Amino acid sequence: MRSLREVLADAERRGVAVGHFNVAELAALKAIVASGAALGVPVLIGVSEGERDFIGVREIAALIRAIRDEHPHQVFLNADHTHSLARAEEAARAGFDQIIFDASAEPFEVNVAQTKRAVEAIRSINSSIVVEGEIGYIGAASEILSEAPKKMGTLTTAAEAKAFVDATGIDVLAPAVGNMHGLLASMVLGQTHKRLDIERIKAIKESTGIFMTLHGGSGTSDADFASAIKAGMTIVHVNTELRIAWRRGIETGLAQHPDEVAPYKLLPAAVDAVQAVVSARLRLFNSKA
Repeated sequence: MRSLREVLADAERRGVAVGHFNVAELAALKAIVASGAALGVPVLIGVSEGERDFIGVREIAALIRAIRDEHPHQVFLNADHTHSLARAEEAARAGFDQIIFDASAEPFEVNVAQTKRAVEAIRSINSSIVVEGEIGYIGAASEILSEAPKKMGTLTTAAEAKAFVDATGIDVLAPAVGNMHGLLASMVLGQTHKRLDIERIKAIKESTGIFMTLHGGSGTSDADFASAIKAGMTIVHVNTELRIAWRRGIETGLAQHPDEVAPYKLLPAAVDAVQAVVSARLRLFNSKA
């Protein structure tokens, strides 16, 4: 099995991106794995600190190991938005493939110092783990918002991106380039889309030369996704779209079987709904494959 680092290098060389999708329970995980298997492309499974608290750190790592034994395509595990050194070390010891250490809410100098320390600690546990850092502001939660956060205009510059990468030694950079966690209500209805600063992505890629991740991808137009990948994004995160699909799938299952109490008879509708979203995104992200 190729390492995640090798998969990212291959995606960058071919001009495609690896899809990253968060899970909090088994239905969504089944849908994501099935989507990747059907298309024959690698996928990244993400679990935030809250999702790890719900599922269990060692438990999700064990599930991914079991999935790898049964599926020919590649499934990787990411500790999404990890805010403390202790949580990062916990994920590293559990066998995660990637860890995103996120101190982006701190002043730049503090972010640099904390991220550098996290990189050193993670690599001392397992040098093969891919470590990601984040600068700029892209919001804080994958939820439906009434309005964009006031700090959304704080975008990453190429100069600070290079300074951050050089000082921390990270493998992957998550910049703020017009992306945002969560969705505005108008985006849920498809009336508006997030607009990415493609030229900024190009400039940051040229200045840093490392892999980059687009967080908060939900609600982005297909054209912007394609342009962002072409400009240098190697990983693309989608979460809120999946949560909406999961909820609608659950509602469908309950409506179709109002007297049913067996979860395994109600949840297939959620699996189908999530799989439809993931499959569409993976086809787009791998359109040059």
